[in-house]
Amino acid sequence: MQNVRQDEGRGWREATEEALYGPAGFYRGAVGPAGPAGHFRTSVHASTLFAGAVAELLRRVDAALGEPAELAFVDMAAGRGELVSRVLQVLPEKTAARVRACAVEKADRPADLDHRIEWRAKPPAGVTGLLFANEWLDNVPLDVVEIDADGVPRRVLVRDDGTETLDAAPLDAAHLRWLDAWWPLPPEPGLRAEVGSPRDEAWAAAVGTLERGLAVAVDYAHGRAARPPFGTLTGFREGRETAPVPDGSCDITAHVALDACAATAGARVVAQRTALNALGVAAERPPLALASQDPAAYVRALTRAGEAAELTARGGLGDFGWLVEPVGLPAGALLVDVADHEEQ
Repeated sequence: MQNVRQDEGRGWREATEEALYGPAGFYRGAVGPAGPAGHFRTSVHASTLFAGAVAELLRRVDAALGEPAELAFVDMAAGRGELVSRVLQVLPEKTAARVRACAVEKADRPADLDHRIEWRAKPPAGVTGLLFANEWLDNVPLDVVEIDADGVPRRVLVRDDGTETLDAAPLDAAHLRWLDAWWPLPPEPGLRAEVGSPRDEAWAAAVGTLERGLAVAVDYAHGRAARPPFGTLTGFREGRETAPVPDGSCDITAHVALDACAATAGARVVAQRTALNALGVAAERPPLALASQDPAAYVRALTRAGEAAELTARGGLGDFGWLVEPVGLPAGALLVDVADHEEQ
């Protein structure tokens, strides 16, 4: 794209906000009765093992906090409440009785949701426990920047039909500062970046609601040393990747610069496969001897191993990044015990 025009659409951040969360937006209407699960597959939908691992992490947070009278579990971008519901189901009864379960979502509360779960548009402030954001930040709208024919970074403007042009106005200082710090672009026409400052701010605000505990953001991610040269903005509709069109008909998402989001000195980013392995999710096949001794148990164990393999696979869900941030806990109390060489 080389044309620079004025008054041609609006920035991707504004267009995506309306397309996803406006009155006729994807998450308010076109997403359908099945919710997000009808359009894309997340770790939550792939296997109940994921919720089991999150429940284990919540138990570890509880122990590190000294088993407070009220233990918060805040599920950011909760969809239809699948994760928080399952976590409550698998927690020990005595622990579940102390849990304040909060689902944070802009869509309306599902009619059949467990009555113990609070349904909120924003996370509660001043809580102690675990804040968990699975594939939230990738849906926080942001602007896209492209280098023009003269080697100048320009904001990409988009119409409702997906047609793009470049903004004639100079890129503002805040965008330039973020790009310089986190996604520097050589002056090569066509190169793109996604300006992640709205996500940095959204994550910092979410972490700020914790008085003590752990905040975890899970998403497809990239680091400063390996940013994708043409960005990652894309769409999803009915289980298929599609062109991102901001008309409310599809999900619009982009991978997350989790390293830029980190809000505390004790933050670490690790691969999902590493985090899940540390939380007890292993893809080891059961011994063949079990097939003759207890065929039903063998089938169950084989199914579990297959689901664990999907959650931890290289080139798939296992490549997700986990941004792990302790709040009011010692910097070393990361609760996901991984070796330094396994950090992303």
